[in-house]
This record gives sequence, C-alpha cells and structure tokens, in this order.
Amino acid sequence: MIAAKKIAEVMGLGRRVHSLSDLSAAVAHGLPKAALRAVVTRVIADPRDRNGILYRIVPEATYKRRKDLLKPEESARTERLARVVATAEYVWDDREDAHAFLTASHPELGNRRPVDVALTELGARRVEDLLWKLFHGLAA
Repeated sequence: MIAAKKIAEVMGLGRRVHSLSDLSAAVAHGLPKAALRAVVTRVIADPRDRNGILYRIVPEATYKRRKDLLKPEESARTERLARVVATAEYVWDDREDAHAFLTASHPELGNRRPVDVALTELGARRVEDLLWKLFHGLAA
C-alpha cells in the first residue's frame, strides 16, 4: 500500500496529512478544490483533456459553484485518483514514466487509458492490480 503522505503529496496537501487516519479525516471533511486540480494537472498535460477528466470527477457546473471544499464523495473520487497516480509513480519510480503509463491505452484494460479506468472504484482496483503485477515482474 502506498503511504498516505505520498497520496497527500500528489494532491498538494503537503504537511497536513501524516497517516491514513489523517487522510481519511481530510476526505470526510472535504478536500480543497485545489487538490482535485493538482491531481489532474499532475497526470494530464493537455488543458482540454485535463478539464475532461476533472469534470468527470465533479461536473463542470458543480465544480464552478464550489467555493473552497469538495463534498466528501467528490473528495473520495479525488483521493482514489491520487492513490492510483501515487502507485504508478512508486511502481515506475519516475513521474514521466508513470505519466506515460497512465495516459496510454493498455490491453489489460480493454485498450483504455488507466487514468480513465481509474475513475471508478473497481476500475482503480484494476489499475492498481495491473501496476503491482508490473512491479513484481508478472506478465501484464
């Protein structure tokens, strides 16, 4: 499992999260909107594609209405994507290689991009399973 501090770092939360308990409390309270933007920006280079992913996590009109904090369910989706990004960065040990993996279609995921698959809970589990197979040198 990836450390809570690494997941928080992907979301730009810095020093506020030191444990899974802290991360869980932050998600339950509602993450800052900036956390979602930080995760999506970390993975997607193209601004239009970036907004497409962001607005699949929180619909555009809702995102624009939000003042500072995301709702808990939006925060959970944000944390899920951050966890997948953190896992990819750990497995590849390189942000650019992780980015390339997350944004290229993969046959084990029905030729879909891992970043797209990871937007659902089951999809995120599939991507994480694939990453751990790669990490352990198993066929993937």
